[in-house]
Order: sequence, then structure tokens, then C-alpha cells
Amino acid sequence: MKKNIFILSSILYLINFSLCGQTKKDSIEIKKVALDYIESQHNAKPRQFERAAHPRMVKRTFWTDKKTGKEYLKETFTDAMILLAETYNKDGTKFPKEPKKKVIILDIFNKVASVKLIANDWVDYMHIIKLNGKWQLVNVLWQFNDSEKH
Repeated sequence: MKKNIFILSSILYLINFSLCGQTKKDSIEIKKVALDYIESQHNAKPRQFERAAHPRMVKRTFWTDKKTGKEYLKETFTDAMILLAETYNKDGTKFPKEPKKKVIILDIFNKVASVKLIANDWVDYMHIIKLNGKWQLVNVLWQFNDSEKH
């Protein structure tokens, strides 16, 4: 009896996973969003960032007030990130010639995904959502490798 229940529950799990699990196309598109996000900064291409991000995307980290030494939550929004993509590496000196950009898909469930992006100087944890057939970045939580830089 226990064996039959285990087999039945395993079959139901696999059916549910196949209905809600990601496709190869989803995985490729999710990875593309993460790469567009980082490569837009590498290549000073704001349109590439706009392609990846939802207009209401929020990027957050902890920051330290230099006068008080207290940490606080620092937020950046899509419009500021578009400007950053346009200006941050305009002279081509902010990143190594072959910048690190390792994308790890942590989880995908139906129309939401959690992704880790490892860059040269920081790590980004991303939430990416599929709206109207398009995967878009909606949340980023990041930290420098050296947390003292914050």
C-alpha cells in the first residue's frame, strides 16, 4: 500500500512539474535577461537594459552612511539604471577586457524565476517574471564581493 501511494504521488509530482516547469526556451530567455542587464553596463547600451527590465524594476543593496557608519537600504530604479548603462562604462575602463558574467538559474516556477549573476566585483540575485509572453527583470538584490565598499 505504501509503495503504491509513493508511486502515485511521484507520478502526480512529475505531471505537476511538467505543467509548471520551465522549457528550454524559457531558460534561454531568462539567461538572456540577466546577460542583457550586465552587458548593458559593460557596453554602455541603455536600450539593452531597457529590453531586459520591467519599467518598475527595483535594484536594492545595503549602503553605509559615511558620517554615522549606519547601514541603510539603498534603492535604484529602472530610469537610473538606464542612465547608468549609458554612462557608467562609456570610456571602457570600468570592467576587465573579458568581464565575468556567470548566470545561474536558481529556480523557475511557471512564470517566475530566481537567478544569481556573478560579476567581477559583485553578485546580483534577480527575480524575473514572464508578462505577456516576455521575461523581464523586476527585482535585483546585490552586494559587492567586498562588503566594505558599501
